[in-house]
Amino acid sequence: MDDKTHFHVDCPSRLLFEQIADKWSIMILTVLNEKPTRFNELKRRLEGVSQKSLSMTLRRLERNGLIQRQVLQTAPVAVEYSISPLGLTLLEPFGALYRWTCENIQAVESARESFDRRV
Repeated sequence: MDDKTHFHVDCPSRLLFEQIADKWSIMILTVLNEKPTRFNELKRRLEGVSQKSLSMTLRRLERNGLIQRQVLQTAPVAVEYSISPLGLTLLEPFGALYRWTCENIQAVESARESFDRRV
């Protein structure tokens, strides 16, 4: 097997893939592509996300350079998140994944039903 396609346990790309390819990361970057957004608005837009999951995902995305966090000097102080130039580079592949999902959801659901009937 070619080393480029072998998923070594200590490969840094493996950890990065895990951190950017989860559902909340993809959804957060999609929302932030529209406009800079505050935490509570993100929480409202991402139905079902817990405060803890949203906070952890935002921190991970910021640490990886995919989003930027800006403290707004308002009363009370607020924080606004925006997508970074590096984060923008993920929108095309994420868009392709989303289009694939929409185009193939019926086939996937059919496969699930067929599988469930067999087990």
